[in-house]
Amino acid sequence: QVQLQESGPGLVKPSQTLSLTCTVSGGSITDDPYYWSWIRQPPGKGLEWMGAIAYSGSTVYSPSFKSRTSISRDTSKNQVTLQLSSVTPEDTAVYYCARATGFGWSRKEEYDYWGQGTQVTVSS
Repeated sequence: QVQLQESGPGLVKPSQTLSLTCTVSGGSITDDPYYWSWIRQPPGKGLEWMGAIAYSGSTVYSPSFKSRTSISRDTSKNQVTLQLSSVTPEDTAVYYCARATGFGWSRKEEYDYWGQGTQVTVSS
């Protein structure tokens, strides 16, 4: 059973960089053919796919977030990291990591495993 656990600060100040970590257990982030995505859900809105890192280490980003987002990994710790720069209150959301055999999807059923999500609030 694959498990994903997001972690990071619950509160970030405007203009700062948000950094979140997804720790994976029960499977490897280098397992072919999986992509590990970051997805968020702002209050009252739908899911927004932000970007993903593939089993190979290659990354792909949503055009909506590409200029501010970086996704990386630490294979020794089996972790995937999201960095979102220049945050504003509009970045307040629940942030999820999830696994799929592709990327770019915003429907929960396209992913076979999800983390429980972590609430991030951007406020001074």
